[in-house]
Amino acid sequence: MAATLSAPTLPAEREPVRRRTGGAPRWGSPGVYAFAALLIIAMLAPVVYIVIGGFRTNAQITSDPAGMPSPWRLDNYADVLSGGVFWRQVLNSTIAAGATTLGVVALGLMVSFALARYRFRGQGVMYALFAAGLMFPLTVAITPLYILVRTLGLMNDLGGVILPQIAFGLPTTVIILVPFLRAIPAELQEAAAIDGCSRLGFFWRMVLPLSVPGVITVGILAFIGSWNSYLLPLFVLNDSSAFTLPLGVQAFSSEYSVDTAKVLAFTSLAMLPALVFFSLFERRIVGGLTGAVKG
Repeated sequence: MAATLSAPTLPAEREPVRRRTGGAPRWGSPGVYAFAALLIIAMLAPVVYIVIGGFRTNAQITSDPAGMPSPWRLDNYADVLSGGVFWRQVLNSTIAAGATTLGVVALGLMVSFALARYRFRGQGVMYALFAAGLMFPLTVAITPLYILVRTLGLMNDLGGVILPQIAFGLPTTVIILVPFLRAIPAELQEAAAIDGCSRLGFFWRMVLPLSVPGVITVGILAFIGSWNSYLLPLFVLNDSSAFTLPLGVQAFSSEYSVDTAKVLAFTSLAMLPALVFFSLFERRIVGGLTGAVKG
Protein backbone atom coordinates (compact mmCIF):
# COMPACT_ATOMS: atom_id res chain seq x y z
CA MET A 1 0.00 0.00 0.00
CA ALA A 2 1.57 3.17 -1.14
CA ALA A 3 1.79 5.93 1.39
CA THR A 4 1.11 9.44 0.23
CA LEU A 5 3.58 11.91 1.61
CA SER A 6 2.76 15.57 1.72
CA ALA A 7 5.13 18.38 2.40
CA PRO A 8 4.75 19.98 5.81
CA THR A 9 2.79 23.15 5.76
CA LEU A 10 4.54 26.15 7.19
CA PRO A 11 2.64 28.22 9.72
CA ALA A 12 2.77 31.18 7.38
CA GLU A 13 1.14 29.10 4.60
CA ARG A 14 -1.70 27.76 6.66
CA GLU A 15 -3.55 31.02 6.97
CA PRO A 16 -2.74 34.36 5.46
CA VAL A 17 -1.87 37.01 7.94
CA ARG A 18 -4.69 39.45 8.30
CA ARG A 19 -3.93 43.04 9.00
CA ARG A 20 -6.04 44.46 11.72
CA THR A 21 -7.28 47.82 10.78
CA GLY A 22 -8.94 48.40 14.11
CA GLY A 23 -12.25 49.44 12.57
CA ALA A 24 -13.17 53.09 12.56
CA PRO A 25 -10.45 55.62 13.47
CA ARG A 26 -10.41 56.83 17.02
CA TRP A 27 -10.86 60.56 17.13
CA GLY A 28 -10.40 61.02 20.85
CA SER A 29 -12.62 62.75 23.33
CA PRO A 30 -15.07 65.36 21.97
CA GLY A 31 -14.32 67.53 24.97
CA VAL A 32 -10.70 67.91 23.86
CA TYR A 33 -11.76 69.10 20.42
CA ALA A 34 -14.32 71.45 21.91
CA PHE A 35 -11.68 72.96 24.18
CA ALA A 36 -9.24 73.29 21.26
CA ALA A 37 -11.92 74.97 19.14
CA LEU A 38 -12.68 77.47 21.92
CA LEU A 39 -8.99 78.17 22.33
CA ILE A 40 -8.54 78.80 18.59
CA ILE A 41 -11.58 81.08 18.53
CA ALA A 42 -10.27 83.03 21.52
CA MET A 43 -6.91 83.59 19.79
CA LEU A 44 -8.29 84.47 16.36
CA ALA A 45 -11.21 86.64 17.48
CA PRO A 46 -9.11 89.78 18.24
CA VAL A 47 -7.25 89.46 14.94
CA VAL A 48 -10.47 89.06 12.95
CA TYR A 49 -12.06 91.99 14.80
CA ILE A 50 -9.11 94.26 13.98
CA VAL A 51 -9.05 93.30 10.30
CA ILE A 52 -12.82 93.65 9.83
CA GLY A 53 -12.88 96.86 11.87
CA GLY A 54 -10.66 98.50 9.26
CA PHE A 55 -13.46 98.09 6.71
CA ARG A 56 -15.95 99.99 8.87
CA THR A 57 -16.57 103.63 9.68
CA ASN A 58 -16.33 105.24 13.08
CA ALA A 59 -20.10 105.64 13.17
CA GLN A 60 -20.59 101.92 12.57
CA ILE A 61 -18.10 101.01 15.30
CA THR A 62 -19.79 103.39 17.77
CA SER A 63 -23.33 102.21 17.04
CA ASP A 64 -22.55 98.48 16.79
CA PRO A 65 -19.02 97.58 18.04
CA ALA A 66 -19.42 93.85 17.27
CA GLY A 67 -21.26 94.21 13.97
CA MET A 68 -20.15 93.57 10.42
CA PRO A 69 -19.32 96.36 7.95
CA SER A 70 -22.38 97.66 6.15
CA PRO A 71 -21.27 98.65 3.59
CA TRP A 72 -17.66 97.53 3.36
CA ARG A 73 -15.33 100.52 3.07
CA LEU A 74 -11.80 100.49 1.63
CA ASP A 75 -11.03 104.12 2.47
CA ASN A 76 -9.14 103.38 5.69
CA TYR A 77 -6.78 100.86 4.13
CA ALA A 78 -6.30 103.06 1.06
CA ASP A 79 -5.38 106.07 3.20
CA VAL A 80 -2.81 104.07 5.16
CA LEU A 81 -1.24 102.50 2.06
CA SER A 82 -1.13 105.78 0.16
CA GLY A 83 0.79 107.53 2.93
CA GLY A 84 4.57 107.50 3.15
CA VAL A 85 4.70 106.93 6.91
CA PHE A 86 3.60 103.31 6.74
CA TRP A 87 6.05 102.34 4.00
CA ARG A 88 8.94 104.10 5.74
CA GLN A 89 8.27 102.12 8.88
CA VAL A 90 8.01 98.92 6.84
CA LEU A 91 11.43 99.68 5.38
CA ASN A 92 12.91 100.34 8.84
CA SER A 93 11.48 97.09 10.19
CA THR A 94 12.76 95.18 7.17
CA ILE A 95 16.27 96.59 7.56
CA ALA A 96 16.35 95.86 11.29
CA ALA A 97 14.92 92.35 10.92
CA GLY A 98 17.12 91.47 7.94
CA ALA A 99 20.35 92.67 9.56
CA THR A 100 19.45 90.96 12.83
CA THR A 101 18.75 87.69 11.02
CA LEU A 102 22.05 87.79 9.12
CA GLY A 103 24.00 88.57 12.28
CA VAL A 104 22.31 85.91 14.36
CA VAL A 105 22.68 83.19 11.73
CA ALA A 106 26.32 84.00 10.87
CA LEU A 107 27.62 84.36 14.42
CA GLY A 108 25.44 81.58 15.82
CA LEU A 109 26.55 79.14 13.15
CA MET A 110 30.23 79.83 13.78
CA VAL A 111 29.89 79.55 17.55
CA SER A 112 27.82 76.37 17.26
CA PHE A 113 30.38 74.82 14.92
CA ALA A 114 33.16 75.37 17.43
CA LEU A 115 31.09 74.06 20.35
CA ALA A 116 29.82 71.00 18.49
CA ARG A 117 32.87 69.81 16.54
CA TYR A 118 35.88 70.60 18.73
CA ARG A 119 36.99 69.97 22.30
CA PHE A 120 38.69 72.75 24.23
CA ARG A 121 39.00 74.01 27.78
CA GLY A 122 35.90 75.86 28.93
CA GLN A 123 33.66 74.36 26.28
CA GLY A 124 31.02 73.25 28.75
CA VAL A 125 31.10 76.60 30.54
CA MET A 126 30.61 78.46 27.27
CA TYR A 127 27.67 76.27 26.27
CA ALA A 128 26.14 76.71 29.73
CA LEU A 129 26.57 80.46 29.37
CA PHE A 130 24.56 80.48 26.15
CA ALA A 131 21.94 78.23 27.75
CA ALA A 132 21.68 80.63 30.68
CA GLY A 133 21.03 83.42 28.21
CA LEU A 134 17.62 81.89 27.53
CA MET A 135 16.64 82.73 31.10
CA PHE A 136 17.81 86.36 30.87
CA PRO A 137 14.92 88.48 29.59
CA LEU A 138 15.40 91.77 27.78
CA THR A 139 13.30 93.65 30.32
CA VAL A 140 15.89 92.99 33.02
CA ALA A 141 18.76 94.40 30.93
CA ILE A 142 16.93 97.30 29.32
CA THR A 143 18.35 100.00 31.64
CA PRO A 144 22.07 99.10 31.35
CA LEU A 145 21.51 98.35 27.68
CA TYR A 146 20.06 101.83 27.16
CA ILE A 147 23.09 103.38 28.86
CA LEU A 148 25.45 101.32 26.70
CA VAL A 149 23.68 102.25 23.46
CA ARG A 150 23.70 105.92 24.43
CA THR A 151 27.40 105.76 25.29
CA LEU A 152 28.16 104.23 21.89
CA GLY A 153 26.26 107.02 20.17
CA LEU A 154 23.66 104.73 18.61
CA MET A 155 20.54 106.51 19.84
CA ASN A 156 17.93 107.10 17.12
CA ASP A 157 19.86 104.68 14.94
CA LEU A 158 18.76 101.26 13.76
CA GLY A 159 22.21 99.97 14.73
CA GLY A 160 21.29 100.53 18.37
CA VAL A 161 18.41 98.09 17.86
CA ILE A 162 20.17 95.57 15.62
CA LEU A 163 23.24 94.88 17.77
CA PRO A 164 21.34 94.10 21.02
CA GLN A 165 18.86 91.96 19.11
CA ILE A 166 21.72 89.91 17.69
CA ALA A 167 23.14 89.43 21.17
CA PHE A 168 19.82 88.31 22.63
CA GLY A 169 19.11 86.06 19.66
CA LEU A 170 22.36 84.10 19.91
CA PRO A 171 21.39 81.84 22.87
CA THR A 172 18.38 80.39 21.05
CA THR A 173 20.41 80.01 17.86
CA VAL A 174 23.25 78.15 19.59
CA ILE A 175 20.92 75.81 21.47
CA ILE A 176 19.15 74.85 18.23
CA LEU A 177 22.19 74.56 15.95
CA VAL A 178 24.58 72.65 18.21
CA PRO A 179 22.60 69.36 17.98
CA PHE A 180 22.50 69.71 14.17
CA LEU A 181 26.25 70.08 13.92
CA ARG A 182 26.96 67.34 16.44
CA ALA A 183 24.90 64.91 14.35
CA ILE A 184 27.34 65.23 11.44
CA PRO A 185 29.43 62.02 11.48
CA ALA A 186 33.06 62.43 12.53
CA GLU A 187 34.04 60.04 9.74
CA LEU A 188 32.82 62.60 7.23
CA GLN A 189 35.14 65.22 8.62
CA GLU A 190 38.04 62.76 8.70
CA ALA A 191 37.44 61.79 5.08
CA ALA A 192 37.36 65.45 4.09
CA ALA A 193 40.65 66.04 5.92
CA ILE A 194 42.25 63.08 4.10
CA ASP A 195 41.14 64.58 0.79
CA GLY A 196 42.94 67.78 1.70
CA CYS A 197 39.92 69.81 2.80
CA SER A 198 40.72 72.42 5.45
CA ARG A 199 38.55 73.15 8.47
CA LEU A 200 37.16 76.23 6.79
CA GLY A 201 36.52 74.27 3.61
CA PHE A 202 34.71 71.56 5.58
CA PHE A 203 32.61 74.27 7.19
CA TRP A 204 31.55 75.80 3.87
CA ARG A 205 31.21 72.62 1.81
CA MET A 206 29.76 70.18 4.32
CA VAL A 207 28.51 71.89 7.47
CA LEU A 208 26.42 74.59 5.81
CA PRO A 209 24.52 72.28 3.40
CA LEU A 210 23.83 69.72 6.13
CA SER A 211 22.59 72.30 8.64
CA VAL A 212 20.19 74.12 6.29
CA PRO A 213 17.01 73.07 8.20
CA GLY A 214 18.39 74.43 11.46
CA VAL A 215 19.68 77.60 9.81
CA ILE A 216 16.27 78.28 8.27
CA THR A 217 14.59 77.73 11.63
CA VAL A 218 16.78 80.12 13.60
CA GLY A 219 16.62 82.63 10.76
CA ILE A 220 12.82 82.67 10.80
CA LEU A 221 12.70 82.97 14.59
CA ALA A 222 15.19 85.83 14.55
CA PHE A 223 13.33 87.66 11.78
CA ILE A 224 9.93 87.40 13.44
CA GLY A 225 11.35 88.32 16.86
CA SER A 226 12.98 91.44 15.44
CA TRP A 227 9.91 92.38 13.40
CA ASN A 228 7.68 92.25 16.49
CA SER A 229 10.20 93.84 18.85
CA TYR A 230 8.74 96.78 20.76
CA LEU A 231 10.53 97.41 24.07
CA LEU A 232 14.05 97.91 22.72
CA PRO A 233 13.06 100.27 19.85
CA LEU A 234 10.90 102.18 22.33
CA PHE A 235 13.97 103.05 24.42
CA VAL A 236 16.42 103.56 21.56
CA LEU A 237 14.39 105.26 18.82
CA ASN A 238 12.96 108.69 19.57
CA ASP A 239 12.94 110.10 16.04
CA SER A 240 9.76 109.26 14.14
CA SER A 241 11.71 108.82 10.90
CA ALA A 242 13.50 105.82 12.45
CA PHE A 243 10.39 104.15 13.91
CA THR A 244 9.75 100.51 13.20
CA LEU A 245 6.22 99.18 12.70
CA PRO A 246 5.45 98.37 16.37
CA LEU A 247 6.40 101.93 17.35
CA GLY A 248 4.55 103.21 14.31
CA VAL A 249 1.35 101.58 15.51
CA GLN A 250 1.67 103.32 18.86
CA ALA A 251 2.43 106.70 17.28
CA PHE A 252 -0.39 106.32 14.77
CA SER A 253 -2.84 105.33 17.52
CA SER A 254 -1.92 108.44 19.51
CA GLU A 255 -2.16 110.75 16.51
CA TYR A 256 -5.48 109.36 15.23
CA SER A 257 -7.01 108.37 18.56
CA VAL A 258 -10.43 109.66 17.50
CA ASP A 259 -10.35 107.75 14.19
CA THR A 260 -10.75 104.20 15.48
CA ALA A 261 -11.42 102.63 12.08
CA LYS A 262 -8.20 104.00 10.58
CA VAL A 263 -6.22 102.87 13.62
CA LEU A 264 -7.60 99.34 13.18
CA ALA A 265 -6.66 99.41 9.50
CA PHE A 266 -3.10 100.51 10.29
CA THR A 267 -2.78 97.85 12.99
CA SER A 268 -4.01 95.05 10.73
CA LEU A 269 -1.60 96.06 7.95
CA ALA A 270 1.27 96.22 10.46
CA MET A 271 0.72 92.69 11.75
CA LEU A 272 -0.04 91.19 8.34
CA PRO A 273 3.60 90.66 7.19
CA ALA A 274 4.55 88.73 10.34
CA LEU A 275 1.43 86.56 10.09
CA VAL A 276 2.03 85.74 6.43
CA PHE A 277 5.74 85.10 6.99
CA PHE A 278 5.08 82.78 9.92
CA SER A 279 2.29 80.94 8.12
CA LEU A 280 4.45 80.28 5.07
CA PHE A 281 7.42 78.95 7.03
CA GLU A 282 5.59 77.22 9.90
CA ARG A 283 6.57 73.75 8.69
CA ARG A 284 10.18 74.84 8.37
CA ILE A 285 10.21 75.93 12.01
CA VAL A 286 8.65 72.71 13.26
CA GLY A 287 10.95 70.58 11.08
CA GLY A 288 14.03 72.42 12.27
CA LEU A 289 13.11 72.11 15.93
CA THR A 290 12.29 68.42 15.47
CA GLY A 291 15.68 67.84 13.89
CA ALA A 292 17.37 69.63 16.74
CA VAL A 293 15.64 67.42 19.31
CA LYS A 294 16.54 64.24 17.42
CA GLY A 295 20.15 65.37 17.07
